[in-house]
Amino acid sequence: MDIVGFLKSQFICHLLICYIFIASGLIINFIQLFTLILWPINKQLFRRINCRLAYCISSQMVMLLEWWSGTDCTLYTDPKSYHKYGKENAIVILNHNFEIDFLCGWNFCERFGVLGSSKVLAKKELSYMPIIGWMWYFLEIVFCKRKWEEDRKTVMQKLLNLRDYPENFWFLIHCEGTRFTEQKHQISMQVAEAKGLPKLKYHLLPRTKGFAVTVQCLRNVVSAVYDSTLNFRNNENPTLLGVLNGKKYHADLYVRQVIHILIPFWLTEVRIPLEEVPEDEQECSNWLHKLYQEKDAFQEEYYRTGTYPAVPIVPPRRPWTLLNWLFWALLLLYPLFKLLINMINSGSSLTLASFAFVIVIASVGVRWMIGVTEINKGSTYGNNDNKQKQK
Repeated sequence: MDIVGFLKSQFICHLLICYIFIASGLIINFIQLFTLILWPINKQLFRRINCRLAYCISSQMVMLLEWWSGTDCTLYTDPKSYHKYGKENAIVILNHNFEIDFLCGWNFCERFGVLGSSKVLAKKELSYMPIIGWMWYFLEIVFCKRKWEEDRKTVMQKLLNLRDYPENFWFLIHCEGTRFTEQKHQISMQVAEAKGLPKLKYHLLPRTKGFAVTVQCLRNVVSAVYDSTLNFRNNENPTLLGVLNGKKYHADLYVRQVIHILIPFWLTEVRIPLEEVPEDEQECSNWLHKLYQEKDAFQEEYYRTGTYPAVPIVPPRRPWTLLNWLFWALLLLYPLFKLLINMINSGSSLTLASFAFVIVIASVGVRWMIGVTEINKGSTYGNNDNKQKQK
C-alpha cells in the first residue's frame, strides 16, 4: 500500500472528513432555516438559493466517491442523446442493490449539473435525520410513509408543487421500494406468482402506484424517463466504508434509447420520452412491469458478458465538488486545530478527558451514519409478506 492509500485508511482522516461534513452540514441547515422568510416573498429565489446550499452538502459525499475513492464511472450510451442529459427534467428509475447506489445516483446527477436540484421519493423517517434529511426538507423532497392510503394525497400535492420549479431537476425513484436482499426477493416472487406476473431474478417487483402518480403529476414538466440499473465490474461489492477507506470501484452505466432493447449498466439508464409512458394507471403499471422484465434480461446479459453494446463515454469530473470540500475544510479545520492546541497547552486533565469523550461520541456517530447504508442493517420493509401489496 502506498503512503496515500495508507493515509486514506486511517481513522483520524475519516474523523476529520466526517467533522467537516457534520459541521458544515449543520451550518448550512441553519442558513436554510433563515431562507424560509423568502418563501412568501419570492418562492423561486428561495428555491434557487436552497439548490446551491443543498449542493454544498451533497457534493461532499460525491467528492468522496470521485476524488477520495477515485471510483471510475463509465457511461454507455448513444452519443446522439448524450447532449440532452442535464438539459431537461427527467424521471430516473434506479435499481436498489448496493449500499452506495444512492451515492452513485448523486454522482450521475453531478456529472450533468443537476445534483443541487435533484429530487427523490424518500421514506418519511429520513426527514428527521440532521443534515441530509433537513436539507431535503428545504429542497421540497417528496416524503412518504409507505402506506399508500395515507400517502397518495400528500405525494400528489408535493409532486404538483414541482411543476413550476425554476431549475432543471431529475426525480430519482427506486420503484422496488426497498433495497434488494435474498429474503425480500423470495417474498416478492411469491407475490409475483400469486398475481400471475413473470418472476424476476435480479429485481424485486416494482411498486407501480407511486411511479404512476409521479408520471401523472409531472407530465408536461418532465421530458423523459431514464431507466437506470447500477452494476459494478468484477463482482465488486461497494460499501460506504470502502469509499471512506479510499477503495476504488469500477462502475458501468448503460443508457438505452429504445424501450424494447435494454441492457444493464453501472446505472442502467434509458432515455424514454415521457409521452410514451401510458397515462392510465393500470396501463402504466403494466408498462413498468414490462420495463422490469427487460431490466432483468439486461442484468443477465451484463453478468454474462461484463459490458454493454454501446459507445463507452466517461463524463468528465467537474472540479466543484472538490473545491467546495476544500473551502469547508479550510474554514473549519483551523479553529479545530487551534482549539486542540489550546486544550493540550492547558494541561487540564478534565479538558483532555472531555475532548477524548467527544472523540468517542463522534466515532460512534460516524459509525452509525455509515450503518444506515449497510444492507444487513437496512429497512425491514418488504420482509413481511403481509406488507407485500405491490404499489
